[in-house]
Amino acid sequence: MNLTASIAGITFPTCIMNAAGARCVTAEELEAIGNSRTGAIVTKSMTRDARDGNPSPRYVAFPHGSINSMGLPNLGHQAYVDLIPRLKEFNKPVIASVAGFSPDEFVDIATAIDAVKPDLMEINLSCPNIEGHPQIAYDFDAAEQLLTRIRKVVNRPMGTKLPPYFDPVHHDHMASILEQCRVDFISVINSIGNGLVIDPETDAVVIKPKGGFGGLGGAIIKPVALANVRAFALRFQGRIPIIGVGGIETGQDIYEHLLAGASAVQIGTAFVEEGTQMFARLEQELTTVLESKGLQSSTEAVGRLKEL
Repeated sequence: MNLTASIAGITFPTCIMNAAGARCVTAEELEAIGNSRTGAIVTKSMTRDARDGNPSPRYVAFPHGSINSMGLPNLGHQAYVDLIPRLKEFNKPVIASVAGFSPDEFVDIATAIDAVKPDLMEINLSCPNIEGHPQIAYDFDAAEQLLTRIRKVVNRPMGTKLPPYFDPVHHDHMASILEQCRVDFISVINSIGNGLVIDPETDAVVIKPKGGFGGLGGAIIKPVALANVRAFALRFQGRIPIIGVGGIETGQDIYEHLLAGASAVQIGTAFVEEGTQMFARLEQELTTVLESKGLQSSTEAVGRLKEL
């Protein structure tokens, strides 16, 4: 079975990869990803300076999902500048995830990362877990201005990670911005921001930061993720490839993201819970699903969703 994917001219050995988040912060974690069956190595979203992130507990799994308020713990961008050449030795694409707390910080980090030539750069406009810092992607003017600035300094294929949108007008507006800014791919969706989970035994919230509010991930968000993949796929009509993110636990989940229009997928919660062996399991499960549908490759499934 051919599970390769092509995004912005870069070939991925499989269409399955990790999402920027947990288990991709340190050199050891990133090298473990490189040694796994993943189709790419996606770094943690990096800021200018190293961050410890929010206080613990800041991640909790619950039935059908997870909630987190990590607060962007990372090594600082210079550490990833130093790491990327080593990560490229694994002979699979390296995707550098870039975050920031100001437009200047985004531009400075993107400039430094571009110089060490990751295969792709993913601009994270959608972290919902930094107190006092709104998600840029919900401010359309600010997002357009920022992507325009970053595009001027980045020569690598550049994409953006987006939050969920819930209105067709918002999909229309953002799709137009992304095409105008010459974005090469998108990753959708980031966690659904500011959910709340309550422990029935203690009558307390389950995470400490932000009074218990955090980003929702895992199976519970799959319908929202699929809707956003589909919405952007209908608008782009193949002009901008999509990486589907959200709710993936099985090969069937991956297949559904492909049907909705994703060329590849990234996985967060299931990766946190299961570790790197998850990639081989999902590869086999996806192969089984594709064979049952009479398909010879994952590419054949992309965008084949039927409407009634």
